[in-house]
Amino acid sequence: MEAQHIPLSAIGRNPRDEVADAAPAHGGDRLPVIEVLAEIASSMSSDANTEQMLMRFLEIMVRISNAKAGAVRVLTADGAHMRMVGSIGLSPALVEKERYVPLECGICGKATLTHATQNDSVMEVCQKQVRHIYFAQRCHTVYAVPLRHKGKVMGVYNMFMDNPEPLPEDIRYLFNSISEHLGMALENSRLTRENMRISLMNERTMLANQIHDSLAQTLAYAKMRLSVLNEAFADDDRERANRYLGEVEEAVDMAYSELRNLITQFRDRIDPRGLVPALQEMAESFSKKANADVDFLNVAQDVVLTPEEEIQVFHIIQESLYNICKHARARHVVVTLDLHENEYVVNVADDGVGLLGSALSNMGKSFGLTIMRERAAKLGGRLTIESRPAGGTIVRLSFPARSGLEVQS
Repeated sequence: MEAQHIPLSAIGRNPRDEVADAAPAHGGDRLPVIEVLAEIASSMSSDANTEQMLMRFLEIMVRISNAKAGAVRVLTADGAHMRMVGSIGLSPALVEKERYVPLECGICGKATLTHATQNDSVMEVCQKQVRHIYFAQRCHTVYAVPLRHKGKVMGVYNMFMDNPEPLPEDIRYLFNSISEHLGMALENSRLTRENMRISLMNERTMLANQIHDSLAQTLAYAKMRLSVLNEAFADDDRERANRYLGEVEEAVDMAYSELRNLITQFRDRIDPRGLVPALQEMAESFSKKANADVDFLNVAQDVVLTPEEEIQVFHIIQESLYNICKHARARHVVVTLDLHENEYVVNVADDGVGLLGSALSNMGKSFGLTIMRERAAKLGGRLTIESRPAGGTIVRLSFPARSGLEVQS
């Protein structure tokens, strides 16, 4: 993203003047802090772009401190440089010169090293090649406010002042508060990106495994049948050729069906509201696909799972319903979610034809039973498939419940 440059004239009136007009004398010095911290809390609870949020608070800091100009920088991925996200009141020439600076550069490096706000004369701390630009802007003092979180510096705010007077204590306090809150916002943004990468890689691995265990094996079988089909043609054995041709056609039909199932499965995404609404919606959808009654019963009083756990449970139930829809010829299916003795238990029960002997073995090869068990293992649980005495099948998933604190961490 290109660094944003905002001229100082675009900022508007200093909010401290507005507060002074409206607030009583004994509370006027506290009101800006309260307002700004409330704004930070509101911004962090929204889905606002992190860099836009950094620019918004740069504007607030410039206003409150009566700074000549300001800039905000964030740590680059290599951890060795600072990238300028945007600036207010700095010339385009300066922005271009300082788009990227070494982490240890000048006062920013000092603030990063000490984890504390630093200030000094512009002429003493900035690089020689840009001193004349700062001087041309009549900047006298520069402040570096580190954005820190849990012992790590995530970025730096710079305030450029046209006088040597130190900032008032209340403004310094406010800047420290902004530093801590926005440092947390930057770290949360980094963790979100990291979790998205991990989730993407996990889903790709799961998709690759599922393709290998279904579509790839079916196509490999078709390829072998084509080989013996060619031999039958070479031997002018019409009977064998017709038999092998029928097997190839059957394998291609199966591969096509499996591919459609995979596409449908990976198009279906879990409801953003969570697992329980997603399963309710899934039950309604499969009632139409399977031409059977599909009921979902949530017996657990409270379902506390991480997003990753929800995805694993969702796909296990989804795969179970696909198998029922295609093979069980069931008229009634019940999906239950229960929490018993600190263990979640999910049952998918149907009144269909059931699975006995070789049928259960074929299910494992053709419909992703291995993948379902891998998903169960990721939950630290187990997956079992049993035939019901009265007819039909029960797929049971059991896995340990975690405390709310474990889930949040």
